[in-house]
Amino acid sequence: MHLYGYYRSSAAYRVRIALNLKGLDYDMTSVHLRDGNQFDPDYVKLNPQAQVPTLVLDDGTPLVQSPAILEYLEEVHPEPALLPADTMGRYRVRALAAVPGCDIHPIGNLRVLKHIQQTYGQDMAAAGQWAKHWIELGYTGLERMLADSSETGRFCHGDTPTLADIFLMPQMYNAIRFGVDMGQFPNIQRINDANMELDAVQKAYPDNQPDFEPA
Repeated sequence: MHLYGYYRSSAAYRVRIALNLKGLDYDMTSVHLRDGNQFDPDYVKLNPQAQVPTLVLDDGTPLVQSPAILEYLEEVHPEPALLPADTMGRYRVRALAAVPGCDIHPIGNLRVLKHIQQTYGQDMAAAGQWAKHWIELGYTGLERMLADSSETGRFCHGDTPTLADIFLMPQMYNAIRFGVDMGQFPNIQRINDANMELDAVQKAYPDNQPDFEPA
């Protein structure tokens, strides 16, 4: 398999973690989002939305949209499982994943921050405050969801990583980047620390990617 991504892309980070957790081999090509490489006509043929990630299967089939890619990987490569065996467990994991995946990430990603700057005359500091606001708002609810459930273990659900952890980790990277005080979210911080102990997460971590660029 071949993964097209960008080191700081939350969606690409998710897919890297999943591929690593499942022990799947893949090559990578960087699509530099700040330089506009995603709009290259050859890349748009693979991903009509001009976004990352794109996972190209061994037969040449391109897969887009990280939630769909993660579900595909879970169906085709079910071990180790990233979803619990029971229906309510799968529901809970998906609900936890939706907080960073649906409520935080879409309104704080690069193209949104660039639109805020270009359309409303804001600088990067103001755009960063926008992202920080939505991370903190989402984390406030997520912290309650984790604290109030006996299903929370070392990880978001139980003692092995699930899709909920895969969706959480990229937003933890952004939380640090935008200066979120994680002292107000002790369960999220604890779970982040547990995930960061995993080789699969370390290998996927943005700063450890070949295309990493120091700020």
